Amino acid sequence: FSIWMSATALSRRVLRVARPSFHASVRGIHVEKRLEELGYKLPAPPKSQANYVQCNQVGNIVYIAGHLPVPVSGEIVRGVVGKDLDLKEAQHAAQLCALNLISTLKAYLGDLDRVKKVVKVVGFVSSTDDFSEHHLVINGFSDTMGEVFGEKGRHARSAVGHHILPLNVPVEVEAIVEVED
Repeated sequence: FSIWMSATALSRRVLRVARPSFHASVRGIHVEKRLEELGYKLPAPPKSQANYVQCNQVGNIVYIAGHLPVPVSGEIVRGVVGKDLDLKEAQHAAQLCALNLISTLKAYLGDLDRVKKVVKVVGFVSSTDDFSEHHLVINGFSDTMGEVFGEKGRHARSAVGHHILPLNVPVEVEAIVEVED
């Protein structure tokens, strides 16, 4: 029994060490260089669309307002998931939210390497009543943050469905990020 336990414990250690992860490849690489390697271009930081600020910092925690899917071209993605957009298109819209949020962070912090941890994300998806894969839509955001920030980009998350979002966008994502001084 003790030999079996030792072998099991050893195999768990080996699996942890041997398991490949795209997150490990980001260690030691500057975030902006990583963005370039991934082929991502950041759009201009969005301006607030109403009476709020994009970032609100308390101590080393930055609360980032909801970001919309706006590509570098500036033409906002609009529509309802399950009607105007399919799952893949909605995931791409969520990815655009991530790139916009990263652009805001860069403008606010000056240096993306100051991001210590993406702590929490809340994603909102405008969808039809019969669409139930909101969590998969927000993976477009989460996967992008993991690719760009590595382990620091992994976060707790909520994905919520709505009938309509501001400006008729399919996705909006907000985040809480811990930063270094």
